[in-house]
Amino acid sequence: MKKLINDVSNVLTESLDGFVAAHGDIVMLGEEHKFVRRKVLKPGKVALLSGGGSGHEPLHAGFVGHGMLDAACPGQVFTSPTPDQMIAAADAVDTGAGLLFIVKNYEGDVMNFDMAREMSGRDIETVITDDDVAVENSLYTTGRRGVAGTMVVEKVVGAAAERGADLKSLKALGDKVNRATRSMGVALTSCTVPAAGKPTFAIGENEMEMGVGIHGEPGRRRVALRTANEIAEEMVAAIAGDLNARGDALLFVNGFGATPAMELYLMYNAAKAQLAKHGINPARALVGNYVTSLDMAGCSITVTMLDEEIAQVWDAPVHTAALRWGL
Repeated sequence: MKKLINDVSNVLTESLDGFVAAHGDIVMLGEEHKFVRRKVLKPGKVALLSGGGSGHEPLHAGFVGHGMLDAACPGQVFTSPTPDQMIAAADAVDTGAGLLFIVKNYEGDVMNFDMAREMSGRDIETVITDDDVAVENSLYTTGRRGVAGTMVVEKVVGAAAERGADLKSLKALGDKVNRATRSMGVALTSCTVPAAGKPTFAIGENEMEMGVGIHGEPGRRRVALRTANEIAEEMVAAIAGDLNARGDALLFVNGFGATPAMELYLMYNAAKAQLAKHGINPARALVGNYVTSLDMAGCSITVTMLDEEIAQVWDAPVHTAALRWGL
């Protein structure tokens, strides 16, 4: 295993220290590395809080800032954060208008965020993301997995919160965006968890995992490597078939950590052509490594159908470590 680390046991804390040092104008670190929060809170605004296992950077800490999250709780690599982290973060960012938890549909995340909600005694609503069309159930979930579409929910709901929307409205908007969003991923290589020191799964030189999860979970099937156009055709067909909609959309091509930008833009071009066959027009675009799986090679395709409300808040200004425009 070749990684830029000092000690496996300190990877997360040292990474968080570096993240906050690099982006100290935007974020600050909670006590005992329990959470990352906005440096300047906006009084009277509903606070948005998310989190999950580390290894998916920049999700979630990279999306803390103006127009997105108020706090993010990082667990150990691919491990859910604990309820005490979430409670501490809620205490730090609640300015009196309530809190919204945005939670990926993994059993550990859902259970721990739910425990934190019950224990905190605060006014909290929860949006659970489950945008992955690849499989209905996996090792970590009951129902569909929450993957790259989580970032879209965080952006849209974050912008609405910045504009002063109340808690009930934000919960409804988050659920609406989740229903309008579908994703699917493909892996060309495995990822390597530092503590394990070896690839999570074995995959042949000429194989790929279609429908892989963001922790390296199995997808729909293991198949022979195909061209980018063929990969995009299968992924877009699954997404569009599940959405069963036509019209304008956000097309988000997300890298898993080890895929060059050149290949991601090539995949965007391929996916755009396939969407046209299903009557979907990519009126908005995002390409890059935003919801990663450590050092996995591969990508996911996410499509969010747009109405006037969703498009407007997607376009709204955002200023975080990993996503920024309009300011």
